[in-house]
Amino acid sequence: MCGRTACTLAADEVSRASQYRDREGQRRQPRWKDGDSDKYRPSYNKSPQSLSPVLLSQRHFVKNAPVDECVLAAMRWGLVPAWFRENDPSKMQYSTNNCRSESLLEKKSYKDPLLKGQRCVILADGFYEWRRQEKDKQPFFIYFPQTQGPAHEDKGEWRGWRLLTIAGLFDCWTPPSGGDPLYTYTVITVDASPNLQGIHDRMPAILDGEEEVRRWLDFGEVKSLDALKLLQSKNTLTFHPVSSFVNNSRNNSPECLQPVDPQAKEPKPSASSKMMMGWLKSSTPPKRKESDTGEVKQEGHTRETRPEKQLKTAGPLQQWLQGASKKPRTN
Repeated sequence: MCGRTACTLAADEVSRASQYRDREGQRRQPRWKDGDSDKYRPSYNKSPQSLSPVLLSQRHFVKNAPVDECVLAAMRWGLVPAWFRENDPSKMQYSTNNCRSESLLEKKSYKDPLLKGQRCVILADGFYEWRRQEKDKQPFFIYFPQTQGPAHEDKGEWRGWRLLTIAGLFDCWTPPSGGDPLYTYTVITVDASPNLQGIHDRMPAILDGEEEVRRWLDFGEVKSLDALKLLQSKNTLTFHPVSSFVNNSRNNSPECLQPVDPQAKEPKPSASSKMMMGWLKSSTPPKRKESDTGEVKQEGHTRETRPEKQLKTAGPLQQWLQGASKKPRTN
């Protein structure tokens, strides 16, 4: 299942990286919902209950907006149903971080938002998954393969890190005693693709390409039962092993993403990993906010996440994955 992600882009970069096409095929760049760009925090190690960038139809917020017009929002990971009657959402007795695609219509927590068209796309650099071993677990970072396609200067296309587009559902909960509404989401999971089955038997439902993203979000044109057909296991992701450093949700630095040799008794960075770390340390970071804070539950333990140092640009990571000879370009 999906219990940890990374999204290291700054708010304005997330907006540029999540360009989409409307029904007419027109390329558009989503804006952030009012104030949400300030709520979002880039992080190398996002856990449930933290805020993540989510793409969804503007119609959910503005009734007369076109259904195919998208907006970015910062939503909390872990769906709180609109019908939940406690004043403290942390009192929920079961986990809603993930939901199985096979049972979306069986559980009220997910069936209600699904039938209301409350579909969203969770954006991330990638996600972490743990492979069970004899005595411990080996973590992996899983993401879209990154390509060096031709530049299209005239189209203003994003040429930085390609974000994962994960299918999800969201809901809006308001405390019974009154207060601000809380927007939360859950990650939909499917059977793992053949190349990931050796790590885990489940994976997030990946929407591969702009057309799948458009159809998932356009609840006016694509009804719920048809949208479910998009939730398929896709053999489109790549991965590399990382250090157990990522196991602790307090750790939020480039080391979380650093490739390691899982066969080594004490994993050591490879030559290319050292180069990547050198770039990360020497690069000039943009002005970004501190990492997520809050209390999260992971693997049966409650940990308190703490503010970390400002994040450095994700560009060097992309440079390492694509090859040091070509400097990544962004618009």
